Parts: sequence; structure tokens; C-alpha cells
Amino acid sequence: MKKTCLIIGLALFIAIYAGLGISGEASVEGGKQLFKDSTLGGSSNTTSCSTCHPDGKGLKRAGEKDNLAQMIKTCIERPLKGKAPDEQSIEMESLQLYIKSLKK
Repeated sequence: MKKTCLIIGLALFIAIYAGLGISGEASVEGGKQLFKDSTLGGSSNTTSCSTCHPDGKGLKRAGEKDNLAQMIKTCIERPLKGKAPDEQSIEMESLQLYIKSLKK
């Protein structure tokens, strides 16, 4: 059962990764799409970042924080019940770019 869930999660991750058109470069648009994705980090519930923060509500100053990656990781692992991407990954960089773009 765990192996099946892992395979499904990996397949979803690959499908999302390919569907976002992430081609080795972090982007605000990629981060925005990840922000709205309820399967981010292999999450199996229907929650996404935008569930609690529609249109980035409440995050305009979060982009100024030195620990933004840690904040994102905490949200993915707790409310989304997923596995946060590596801090150096395109996904994490894209999420940070999107959140930083909200303050404009």
C-alpha cells in the first residue's frame, strides 16, 4: 500500500512538474501555479496554499522574511500534509519568487 502511494505521489509530482512547464528555471508564474496546487508536496488532501491565503492574502510582508523557505516548508508539511521541496529546488525558489511578488 505504501509503495503504491509513493508511486502515485511520484507520478503526480512528475505530472505537475511537467504541466507547469518548469524547465530548469524558477519563475513567479510557476510559483503561482504551485501555490494553487492541492497536490503540492504529494499532499493527499484538497488543501493548497491558496486555501488559507487566497490571492496571497496575509503574505505581502512574508516576502521580506529571511526564513521564507522555512515558512513555506512548515505550511506544506503541516496544513497540506505533504513533503516540502528542497530549499534549493526550482519549486521552492518559484514559491518564494511568487510570495515576494505579492508585496508589489
